[in-house]
Amino acid sequence: MSVMASTSTSPSTTAGASGTRTHHTISEVSALTGLSAHTLRWYERIGLMPHVDRTHTGQRRFTERDLSWLAFVGKLRLTGMPVADMVRYAELVREGDHTRDARRELLEATRRDVLSRITELQDTLAVLDIKISHYGTVCGGTPS
Repeated sequence: MSVMASTSTSPSTTAGASGTRTHHTISEVSALTGLSAHTLRWYERIGLMPHVDRTHTGQRRFTERDLSWLAFVGKLRLTGMPVADMVRYAELVREGDHTRDARRELLEATRRDVLSRITELQDTLAVLDIKISHYGTVCGGTPS
């Protein structure tokens, strides 16, 4: 998932008290992230997304901070973290700084799982390399 992928969509901007603020529609965020609008709405509904601002007509307006959060969620998805754990992490973030230890523990557990899967994949790769080598030498092919 590339949040900063080049796209032909151009974000809308509004002037606020703190200067110019860039907002993205759901279709722009979908194009930027590769996530469907349905997935983005689901993330919001289950509590995985923080509150997304809306216009007076109810149209979602995503900020750069929302895009950064979605990039992080994408990395969590790649780790294989269960959605329930991602939602729990999001809840802990919303609860504030006093949850830092719990957040760290959740991320450390996920890191251990990722390291375990990497080890399994390395073992699997070694078996594949042996088989490939076998087909390259024993079966008359060229060794790799």
